[in-house]
Amino acid sequence: MSAQLTPQDALVATMIATSAADGTLEDVEMDSISRMISVLPVFDGYDPAHVPTVAQIVFDLFEDEDGIDALVGLVGESLPGTLNETAYALACDVAAADGDIQMEELRLLEILRHDLNVDRLTSAAIERGARARHARLPK
Repeated sequence: MSAQLTPQDALVATMIATSAADGTLEDVEMDSISRMISVLPVFDGYDPAHVPTVAQIVFDLFEDEDGIDALVGLVGESLPGTLNETAYALACDVAAADGDIQMEELRLLEILRHDLNVDRLTSAAIERGARARHARLPK
């Protein structure tokens, strides 16, 4: 794969991949991605108009049998190690955004955690934080 991603693009790709992992792009997940891009300091200076280009890279990779591994490899190459936990946290937030984490999303999170070298204790804390941030009132 010859695509190159900036660190910010890699974070966006991680979020889009998490949303698309179950075969659908839920509106609530895409809204969550848009909000994070607009408010998080790591996205200062990022042009949201670039999101469709990054999304197309993700979708193209997902068409290949080894696309998830290729995507995670590309993300890992594009991110400085100091942003690995950030990428995992953003992915967890997207997965939790709709209140229904699918098996495909869990599998992608597992691959991300492993390939980005996010240790188990840290990942558990990140996951718990995402669940807490996206909790809903009981009906």
